[in-house]
Amino acid sequence: MKAKTDEFDADDLNLIKLAQDYQDEDKARELFESWRWPNGPVCPHCKFTEIYTIKSKAGTKKGNKARHGLYCCAACRKTFTATVGTVLEGSHIKISKWLMAIFILCSSKKAVSAHQLHRMLGVTYKTAWFMAHRFRFAMGDDSNTPMLNGVVEVDETFVGGKADRRKRFSSKTPVMALIEQGGNMRTRVVPCVTSKNLGQALNECVSKQAVICTDEHVGYKQAAKQFKAHHSVCHSKFEYAVVKPDGVMASTNHCESFFSLLKRGVFGSWHCVSREHLQKYANEFAFRWNTRKLTDGARMVASIPKFEGKRLTYRQAV
Repeated sequence: MKAKTDEFDADDLNLIKLAQDYQDEDKARELFESWRWPNGPVCPHCKFTEIYTIKSKAGTKKGNKARHGLYCCAACRKTFTATVGTVLEGSHIKISKWLMAIFILCSSKKAVSAHQLHRMLGVTYKTAWFMAHRFRFAMGDDSNTPMLNGVVEVDETFVGGKADRRKRFSSKTPVMALIEQGGNMRTRVVPCVTSKNLGQALNECVSKQAVICTDEHVGYKQAAKQFKAHHSVCHSKFEYAVVKPDGVMASTNHCESFFSLLKRGVFGSWHCVSREHLQKYANEFAFRWNTRKLTDGARMVASIPKFEGKRLTYRQAV
């Protein structure tokens, strides 16, 4: 059984089209199904592909009609909908509103606040906050993505709170950015900037064959020894992009660009971000960075596969 889909170009998708053409819940559900199951429904419980629809019993008011959006697996006999097995599972929000929320989050380069979402979608602030956190949680899993390779820029910044004059960055949280020049990136929130924490983040995200480019922070000297090469730039000497003897352009400018976007989101949209949720907020920006060459509609379509196999409850979020 193949999923129903409307023919449209994802590059032309925008908020007006979603609001006009997919405000009907059945159409919105079919659109979501076509993105999640491009080759037809798949059972989220056992991954079997022989699926059939559930029909109402004969003699009832609905007669022998199929129940929209409800499927049953021919192998495990379990019923499911398009949201089962995704971060949207258990949500009572209409899929049409979910699609608009996802589009807004994907297209807001400098982020959007939960208050703005709640005003735009006509839901409560509590609901909008949880919807945004579900999206950010889904964007965070990078275990199935390839390791960063080539020339990888690594840098850190400090987010939130106010610095103590006696102890710099005492109430701030360090955020690392690891960016492959011309490629993708990953982020890591670390407790403190030590050689051990920096090395752990590098081992999780970067291939051993990569060339590491950093500033002159002493913590990178030990952490980057196990990689192909390590180059640094000295900002105190006004070095920002230096061509090394092996032809590598040593720089951390891409990291600085990412940090400027992240801090615009913190200062301009969210205003206050707790340490517990900071990684999810950074993941949201990392996803938009990795899909920066796509249109807003194509970026939205690219986000749907990331919903698979993830679940976040409100109790976990708070």
